[in-house]
Amino acid sequence: MINFVGRRKWYFRISGIIILIGVISLIAFGLNRGIEFTGGSMMTISFEQEVAQEALREEMVNLGHDDAIIQKTGEGDFIIRTTLLSDEDVAEIKDALKDRLGEEPTIDVDYEVSPTIGSEIERHASLAVFAAAIGILLYITWAFRRVLKPFHFGVCAIVALVHDVLIVLGIFSLLGVFLDIEINAMFITGVLTVIGYSVNDTIVVFDRIRENMAKSTGSPLETTVNHSIMETIGRSLNTSLTTLFVLLALFLLGGATIHNFVLVLLIGVIIGTYSSICIASQLLIVWESGELGRFFRRIIPRRVPARGG
Repeated sequence: MINFVGRRKWYFRISGIIILIGVISLIAFGLNRGIEFTGGSMMTISFEQEVAQEALREEMVNLGHDDAIIQKTGEGDFIIRTTLLSDEDVAEIKDALKDRLGEEPTIDVDYEVSPTIGSEIERHASLAVFAAAIGILLYITWAFRRVLKPFHFGVCAIVALVHDVLIVLGIFSLLGVFLDIEINAMFITGVLTVIGYSVNDTIVVFDRIRENMAKSTGSPLETTVNHSIMETIGRSLNTSLTTLFVLLALFLLGGATIHNFVLVLLIGVIIGTYSSICIASQLLIVWESGELGRFFRRIIPRRVPARGG
């Protein structure tokens, strides 16, 4: 039997280092925000003859609009979001596409995307995460009400959730610095999806811990947690691997418009599986055993009362 519990300090150290690097990157560089957050223009381009999406993307890159987000509609038109365009820019794009693709396109500039829309998306996403965290805490506390200190299960699940989100944000901050990868609205959708996946995987492990605690009331918590992890690790790894295979296929074969979304899920599935086994369940042990309290007492020195003169 693998002793997962005995290595918990290593898990905490590894996660702490990764989160620290990510937080430093977030503070120093932030996230490389895309058009939805920085502002830009949205236009619809239509052709009489069928034009491949990749060909249009290549021409937009050649025109210097390599940040353009291109989506094809069911009618065969293309919706393009790019940096703020003037009338001269639109005319230049129209002439260039006519020369290079051999057909004059019809271009309608629908509207300009304001940066305030991106701010609203961020604010609403933050509120959604906060509301979801409160709901998860209340649900897990209620679902585990027959276990001693059910509130601890809920808090540990939330900490694991925050752990996953911080790592995903930190990785994307570094990817923005070194690979110029931008975040868009699909990134936020991906993060919210990762939260749901992470919590689901954590609850599976917690539920088995609850069952084993009821069966073996005299066993040490470390033994119960480690046994529960061993019983659920096969299910967790099988689910994660099958999900990763599908996501990898989508990342390699899917369109560029979903790359960010799929990349978030790829990272999130790996981190979520790791956190449910190596973070959330281990936090239960350090909390119940008093290790958490001793740790905080070491880093927060107690005030020594002054002696009377």
